[in-house]
Order: sequence, then C-alpha cells, then structure tokens
Amino acid sequence: MSTPSKSVTELDGKTLYYSFLAGAQKIFENQVLINKINVFPVADADTGTNLASTMRSIVESPIPTSDLKLTAAALADAALTGARGNSGIIFAQFIYGFSNEIQKYETVSVDTFAEIIKKAVTYAYEAIANPVEGTMITVIREWAEFIYILKDTIQDFIELLAQAYQKALESLQATTGQLAVLAKSNVVDAGAKGFVVFLQGMVEFVKAGELRKLLSGRETVVIADSEIVSHDEITFRYCTEAMLMLDEKKKTDLTQVRKGIAHMGDSMVVAGSAKKMRVHIHTDHPAKAMKVLSKYGNITYQKVDDMVMQHEIVTNAKYPIALLTDSTCDIPQELIEKYQLHVVPLSVHFGETYFLDRLTILPAQFYSMIDKATSYPSTAQPAYKDFFNRYSYLASHYDSVIGIHISAALSGTWSNSSKASHAVAEHSGKKINVLNSKRLSSGLGLVVLRAAKAIENGATHEDVVNNLDTWSKNTKMLVSSKTIKYMVKSGRVSYTKGLIGSLLNLKPIVTVNDEGRTEAFGKPFTEKGSMELILSKVKSMSADRKIWGYSISHARNISTANWFAEKMKEISGLDPEFVNDASPVLGVNVGPGVVALSIMFED
Repeated sequence: MSTPSKSVTELDGKTLYYSFLAGAQKIFENQVLINKINVFPVADADTGTNLASTMRSIVESPIPTSDLKLTAAALADAALTGARGNSGIIFAQFIYGFSNEIQKYETVSVDTFAEIIKKAVTYAYEAIANPVEGTMITVIREWAEFIYILKDTIQDFIELLAQAYQKALESLQATTGQLAVLAKSNVVDAGAKGFVVFLQGMVEFVKAGELRKLLSGRETVVIADSEIVSHDEITFRYCTEAMLMLDEKKKTDLTQVRKGIAHMGDSMVVAGSAKKMRVHIHTDHPAKAMKVLSKYGNITYQKVDDMVMQHEIVTNAKYPIALLTDSTCDIPQELIEKYQLHVVPLSVHFGETYFLDRLTILPAQFYSMIDKATSYPSTAQPAYKDFFNRYSYLASHYDSVIGIHISAALSGTWSNSSKASHAVAEHSGKKINVLNSKRLSSGLGLVVLRAAKAIENGATHEDVVNNLDTWSKNTKMLVSSKTIKYMVKSGRVSYTKGLIGSLLNLKPIVTVNDEGRTEAFGKPFTEKGSMELILSKVKSMSADRKIWGYSISHARNISTANWFAEKMKEISGLDPEFVNDASPVLGVNVGPGVVALSIMFED
C-alpha cells in the first residue's frame, strides 16, 4: 500500500530554515567540484570555498521561530555576515531582498512567495556594478521568473520547487554557451552551479520532509578532486572584501559606495542595507580601497585573497605539499611567490578601526600612523574561521598541508590554526600538521624558508614535520632597538622599568629563547653599542658552528639592517636569505627603529 503524497501549501520560518540547511549541505559536498570549474569572472578556483563560507554562516545562525519574516531576516543577516566572493555576496543580497520584501507574514502561499522572489531578483542585480548574463544572476532570475509563471497553476511548494529546479538545471547548462570563457573550458558557470546545487538540497528536503543527515556539518565536506580546467589571465590581483557598519544618519547608499571605489578595479559587488553593507572588488590596491571605504562607516571585517597565487595553485602548483604561515614571518613577496607560500594575515587595530597586516595596511603606512594615533594600536591573531576557510581551500588543491606559525607563547595564532586544521583534516581526509616555530619575524621566516627549500629538493611531508623542531632550535634571533618607549606602550615592558630605562637612555636587546618567549639579552646605552654587542654574540655562537643562512627584518631602519647584512656576509660568506620591512605586528610591540637579525645554524 503506497503512502499518500503530502503537500505543502504554506511556507513557514522553520521549513525555510531547514531547507536552507539542506541546501548548505549540498554546497559543502560539492565545494571542490565548484572550485575546479571556476573560470569567471576570475580563474581563482575558490567559488566553492566562498559559497561554503557563506553557507556555514547560515548553518551557524540561531534556530528560528516559525515566523517567516523573522527567519528570513536572520538568514539574510547571517548570509551577509559570512558572504565571500562574487557569488557569496550576490546570493546574500538576493536573500536580503527576499527578507525585505516579506511583509508581516508568519507564512506565505505560493502566490505570495512568487511575488516576493521576483522582487528579490532586482536587489541582486542592483548589487552588481556590471551584471553579466550567463552567470549565477541569470540562473537566479530565470528560476524566479519560472516560479512566477507556475504560481497560477501550482499551489504546492513541493511540486513548485521540484519543477523550478528542473528549469534552473536547464538555465545552468545554457551558461556554457553564453560566455566565451565558459565555452572555451566547456564548463558551466561556477556560481550558477553553486546556486543550483543549493536548490537541489532544498528540493530533496521538502520532498523528504526531514533532513537526511544531521548537519553536525558546520564544516566542509571535501569530495574527490575533479579535472582542472583551463584558466585565463587575471586583470587585478587581489580579491578584496569588507563589511561596513554604517551610520544611518549619513544615509549612505549602495550607489555612493560603488562610486567611491569604482575606479580602483572591477568585479565590484556592493550588497546590504542602510545599516550594514558587504563590499567586494578586484583591485591591485587593497589598502587604498579600505581607506576609501572607511569614510563610509566602521569596517568590521576584511578579506584579501591573492588571485594570482590562486591561479598558480590551480594551473602550476610546484609541490604536492602546501606551506602555510602567518604575516609575522616577514618573508618578501618575491620569495612567497617563488615557493608558493600561503600567508594568513594577523590584524592591527587602531581603536575601532582594524587592518590586515601587510594587505590593507603596509609597513610605511603603519609607521606614519603610530605616533599620530589617539590610542596606541594593538594586534590580534587570525580568527578560527579565517584558518578554516584557508585550510578548506588548500585541502582541495594539495595532497597535504603544513602550517608553521609565530611562537605560541607570543600569540594565539598557532592555537586557532591548529584547531581549524584538525576540523578540515577530519572532513577532507587530507594530512595537515600545524607546528609551533617558537620564533617570530625574520626567525619564523627563516624556518619557513628552510622547509620550503627542503620541499623543493624532494622532502616528504614527514621529513619536514620531523625536522621542524631541529630547525627552530638551530635558529637564533637577536633584536636591537633605538628606544624602549614603544615596548612600554605595548605592555612588553612595565611602566616602572620603562621609566628607569628612559632615564638611563637604554637601547635594549631582545632574544627569543627555546620556549619561544622573549627575554632581555643586554642593555647598552647607544644604538651602536647594541649593534656591536649583537655582532659579538653572533661571532661567539658561530665560532664552532656553520651558518645555514640568516635573515633580517627592520622597522624603518634600513641603514642598520644593511650594516648587519654586510657584517654577516663577512662572518658567513653568505648573502642574506632576505632583508625586509618588519611586519606592522612586530612594530606595534617594539616600535620604529627595531632590527631583528635571525641566524640558522646547520644541523
């Protein structure tokens, strides 16, 4: 005896919410596939990761009531908060439009739903500076238009969504012929694919009436890699995003924000409301874009992805092992590109305004701001979600991942990275190890470069992991400074000690011990005395040990950095691995004038 088929004639908040969860699960399951077919607007192979981030924010939102208006508003806010990339922000704006057009309905009929969906499409189009047909926006529009047609003959949501899903599939397949870049690679649009995958999850849920499996899944499920498609040239290097909290009295609208940054790049999407906006643009100058955006409101979230690097990973990955580190490593951009290193930025905070280290605030900009700031800046480690998204992306492109971070005794960076890596490793099945370098600045950079060169020479994942502790212990770091006042301001030195030091005009030398903690090494009275004391220590350490390499970071003190490089070449016969500006994160703690000399000895 067959079970009578049910029907759903009214859509309430809980049904909407759980259907979203089912759609999100489908995105998680297809993340890698969506990444692999991503060739438009930029071939950066991260659309699946971006959509997964958007969906994860929805999954983590509070369980709603049955009220459709309240639920839709909560979903829209969650989507906007977690949105990443073109597709994620377009999707979020569509959901915002849907929530905004709902009146005070606890439930809606098919007729009302169709009207609301049709109006929501307009919101999505308005968010995009230059809408391109044959992409996600086209599939959303044609799906919504078909629902509007069906409303006159169908009053059951199950049948409505099932038939509309078939239309979305047809629309998706048609994208290949609508854009030359898609036709060339013989793929459908990745964002459109993500939307259709989401609809598939929704349809399966409303048909079954229950979730097929629990979404303990607040994490990404990574499936087997698919074939890599061809990619074209990237116009602007950095995919840059921000969340703006607006002052409603200023009445800032989407058009004003778009005009403010339109000249800085392309692929611009601005979504949100009079209270909160999500901004996306491809640009070569993320720091300049953030400076403009900060005029419109308080920036509460920033993200910058290097699309050139992402393109290289997909088309020309040099090694099967990904090396990930953080922005305190001070490794120059040319070496990051040479070894395809992945760098997650820490953040620098000036009051309520914050910046991404080396991405939306550059060293020169930071040091010009530090003495003018009304309150002394502070720093913060990357959030768990930042690492989770990065590991999810890397797990879909590499056989394994190794993370090497700033000393755990000095920052929570290693802890967040380690927690995120375990979650991604569990779901992806990929091997991920995250290691505490017990070093920072040029010392961390030296350890990372040693690992990179080992991988270049054929070292396995296990080889690198097994040697990291030895490389770290063999790395000695000595830091000279011009003044003690910044160490006092940052809290690294107590006020009382700082006062005495200032009176005595001390130029403290700091070293990093084998536990990864900083400690005073010497307290000379002049900068020259500090430099000579460091050099004397280096000569003593290298008397019976061979130097593998050395590196130097400096905070607006290139003359002293070059002096150390010259003296080190005399001692070792080697050129430095690098001489580079110190991370603003280091500058916050020790101030301008500091020079960090790091030396790694042979095993």
